Amino acid sequence: MAMDPEELFEVDSDVPDLSGSVLLQHFSGFVDAGSAGSTLVDHLLENNEHRVVARFDVDDLIDYRARRPAMTFATDQWESFDAPELVVHLLHDAIGTPFLLLTGPEPDRRWEAVTAAVRSLVERWGVRLTVSFHGIPMGVPHTRPLAVISHATRPQLVTEKSPFNRLQVPGNLSALLELRLGQAGHDAVGFAAFVPHYLAQSTYPTATVGLVDAITKSTGLSIEASALHAAAQRTDAEITRQVAESEEVTEVVEALERQYDTFTSTSQNLLIQEGDPVPTADELAAEFERYLSEQ
Repeated sequence: MAMDPEELFEVDSDVPDLSGSVLLQHFSGFVDAGSAGSTLVDHLLENNEHRVVARFDVDDLIDYRARRPAMTFATDQWESFDAPELVVHLLHDAIGTPFLLLTGPEPDRRWEAVTAAVRSLVERWGVRLTVSFHGIPMGVPHTRPLAVISHATRPQLVTEKSPFNRLQVPGNLSALLELRLGQAGHDAVGFAAFVPHYLAQSTYPTATVGLVDAITKSTGLSIEASALHAAAQRTDAEITRQVAESEEVTEVVEALERQYDTFTSTSQNLLIQEGDPVPTADELAAEFERYLSEQ
């Protein structure tokens, strides 16, 4: 017998009227190049007062052996267990507008039950729009404008179209949630920042800034992002310095610039294709990654 989706979570008894609010959602564990999405989650929680208004029972959702949460040992006893948390936070933006943030580890099990549970929260609180965000690694240079593409449950919600026509990718809960909400008649949108693949394993605040811009444009929320802009400037300056110090790295960037400009001038896909005129871009990027890791 199927469990009632609402049995998967507990809701705070003192939740204000949230009709017309926005729900941001980001799960750790799936692709997030440049830590673009997780950096935004951290920024929101560090710079805005927040409290948990719903908490999921993760004991049946998480594979502890696959993730091994940290435990602290002190002298002669176990002191603590860093239990995973999947929660909905209530925050307020820079002008006091309430919004919600669903965050935590992507569940290993019961995706359909979790999506049904989130849908019940969306309907309970009168959420008008659910928004996901993350970074994806792409064959683009850091010297060109950062692109953020969008996908949504209705064409009217799409702000920046994707260069992809049709492709299959590994499933993830965030995408499934968007799909299921749309099928149930709810609005949802997702944003993906294109992160240069040679920076995918680093923290790349420029991508996070791009996500903030896309989210504020789509939702009307006012998100204070001066700290993110400052971090992006510092990171960009460091990347520029490291590129200038290496002829090899400069070749990586110039090769990707030529490839990027060729693709954009012909409005083609930005993915690196087999048989492209710069077939060594991935190898050069690997050299760049090694170079950066040594610094």
